[in-house]
Amino acid sequence: MNLCIIPARGGSKRIPRKNIKEFHGKPMIAYSIEAAKESGCFDRVIVSTDDAEIAEVAKLWGAETPFFRPDNISDDYATTMDVIQHAIEWCENQGWKIDNVCCIYATAPFVQATDIKCGLTLLAESDIKYAFSATSYAFPIQRAFYLDENEHVNMFQPEHINTRSQDLIEAYHDAGQFYWGKVSAFKAGLAFFAPHSKPVLLPRKRVQDIDTLEDWEIAEVMYTALSK
Repeated sequence: MNLCIIPARGGSKRIPRKNIKEFHGKPMIAYSIEAAKESGCFDRVIVSTDDAEIAEVAKLWGAETPFFRPDNISDDYATTMDVIQHAIEWCENQGWKIDNVCCIYATAPFVQATDIKCGLTLLAESDIKYAFSATSYAFPIQRAFYLDENEHVNMFQPEHINTRSQDLIEAYHDAGQFYWGKVSAFKAGLAFFAPHSKPVLLPRKRVQDIDTLEDWEIAEVMYTALSK
């Protein structure tokens, strides 16, 4: 079976209750649940949460909440891998025979069913462990700089100060929407960003991390523009 796991803890601090905060008329988590169901890829769509209100909202939008996440993986230090491994263990203890797992973040209003399908196709047709959403950087990372203790500018790679942009290798980053993987890879805790993975590349206009209130405001503007 193919299992969708949506992590959604209740203790978000920078944006309180962000997993169920209203975003363009719906709770934020609803976008992830709807995309998962629309994709037709999953036998079960479950939400891993420690919060009763989030569980109720998730069920209203069509997800299952078969367990409550324990406290030791519900704090600021719990990793995505911790949450997925716990959910897999719980489900297998119920007798579920899982082949592939897809983690979809609860704060991914731009996630699309077609992209989720592409991820499953990559996983099925390639000799890989993971397929995840990614996008390109808008500016060459080889020209990135940092500020030292005196707030002076220092390049990470000064050797590229005069290299033409077209001669630099294009760089990509995690789009923070979904992570498909073989159940054996998740159980082994294999890293996502490694040669055994392939990306589902998304346009930058459909990618926005949502960790701060400014991120949320940018996402709202982007969603409005894309809706038009």
